[in-house]
Amino acid sequence: MSIKRHGVGEGKGSGQKTLPFAKATEADGWLYVSGQTPMRDGEVVGTGIVQQSHIAIENMLKIVEDAGYDKADIMRIGVWLDDARDFWSFNGVFEEYFGENPPARACVQSSMVVDCKVEVDCIAFRKA
Repeated sequence: MSIKRHGVGEGKGSGQKTLPFAKATEADGWLYVSGQTPMRDGEVVGTGIVQQSHIAIENMLKIVEDAGYDKADIMRIGVWLDDARDFWSFNGVFEEYFGENPPARACVQSSMVVDCKVEVDCIAFRKA
C-alpha cells in the first residue's frame, strides 16, 4: 500500500509560516483531511460562528475536491467548537452542506490552538 500526501508545504499558518503536515493523506480509497479552521492566506477570517463555520467547511471541501473526491464520499466529519453554545448555529451551517446525505459526525468543545471558533476534519472513501 502506498500513501499519497496532498498539499505538503502548501498550508500556511499565522505569519505565513508553512505548516509541517499534509493537508490530506490518501491510501486504498481512503482520504484523511487535516483539521481546517476559518483561515485564508494564513489568517483567521470571519467574526461569528456562522461565517467561520462556512469558511472552515469550504476549506475542508476544497481539499476533498482537489484530491478527486466529492462531498458524497465523506464518511465522517470531526468538529471542534470553542464554545458549546455555538452547537445549534454550527448545525444550521452544517445542514446547508450535508442536509440530504449527512456523514457520521462527532462534535466536541475544545480550546482552539488559533484564535477561531471552529475546526473541522473529515475522512472520505471512494472505491479505488
